[in-house]
Amino acid sequence: MTTIMTLVHNLPRSEIEPLRNYLFSVGPFTVYLYSFFIVIGILCALGLGLYEGKKIGIKSDDIIDGLIIILPLAVLGTRLWYVIFEWHRYSSDFWSIFDIREGGLAIHGGFITAFVATIVYTKKRNIDLFRALDLMAPGFLIAQALGRWGNFFNQEAHGGVIGGLENGNVALNHDAQRDFLSNTLRLPDFITDNMFFSADYGWHYYHPTFLYESLWNILGLIIVLVLRRTKLIRSGDLIVFYLIWYSAARFFIEYLRTDALYIGGTGLRIAQVISVLMILGGIALLLMNRYVFRRKKYYEFLEENKA
Repeated sequence: MTTIMTLVHNLPRSEIEPLRNYLFSVGPFTVYLYSFFIVIGILCALGLGLYEGKKIGIKSDDIIDGLIIILPLAVLGTRLWYVIFEWHRYSSDFWSIFDIREGGLAIHGGFITAFVATIVYTKKRNIDLFRALDLMAPGFLIAQALGRWGNFFNQEAHGGVIGGLENGNVALNHDAQRDFLSNTLRLPDFITDNMFFSADYGWHYYHPTFLYESLWNILGLIIVLVLRRTKLIRSGDLIVFYLIWYSAARFFIEYLRTDALYIGGTGLRIAQVISVLMILGGIALLLMNRYVFRRKKYYEFLEENKA
C-alpha cells in the first residue's frame, strides 16, 4: 500500500499511485487530509489570535465566540460562492448543492462572508473593528497556507501541464516535466510524484500551484509577525497587507490554475477580478487609516495593554 511519504519509483509513470488523501479510516468513518489541514489551519489561526488578542485589548471570550459564529458562515460563503459561479452544474439537481464530497469551495466567498460577519459582530460586541481585522490577517494567511496542502492530497487546485502546450500539443515529455519539478524547483519526490496524474491533457506532471500559494502565504505570515512588532504600521494596516499580499499572488497564480471560476461567458476569471478589487480596497484602506480614520500606531495599542 502506498503511504504518505513512500512511492514505488520503478513503476511506469502511468502506474504511480497517488498519495492517499485520508489520514485514517475506521469502518465507515474517514478523516480526510483536506479536512485535517483545514482544521489545523483554523486552530493555528485561533492560537495566534488568542495570543495577540490579549496584547491589543481584545478578550479571549470575544475571539472564541467570534470564531464560533463567523466560521460556519464563512464555510457557507465558500460553498455558495462556488455554486453561484458554477450554477449550470447544480441547477438541475438542487440537492447536489449540499454534497461537497467532490469539492466545490471558493476562498473568496469565505473571505467576503467573514469580513461582513466581522463588521456586524464587532459592532454588536463593541469591539474595535480594525483591531479585530488585524488579528484575522495572520489567521487568514496561516489557515490558507495549511489548507492548500489538503488540495495537494486531493490532487486539485493544480496548474496546467508542466511546459505548457506547443501547437496544441504538450511541449515536454514526462522526463523533462519531472526534471523541472525535481531539479529546477528542487521539490521532494513525494510532491513531484503526486503532481503526476491524468487531468486535462492525460497523464502528465502539472504545476503545484497549491505549493506556490502556500509558500507565498507563509512568507506573508512571517512579514506580518515582524511588522506588528515594529513602529512602522498603524492599527488596520495588517488587514491591508493581507488584502494586497494575498491578492497579488492569487492574481498571477490564477493564470496557471485549470479550475478557475468565470463570470458567465465573459472569459473573465472571477478570482482575478476579486483580487484586483481587493488590492484597490487595500490601497484605499491604507490611505483612509492615515487621513480619514487617523488610526493609532499598532505599537501604541500594545503599550496601552501591557500588564
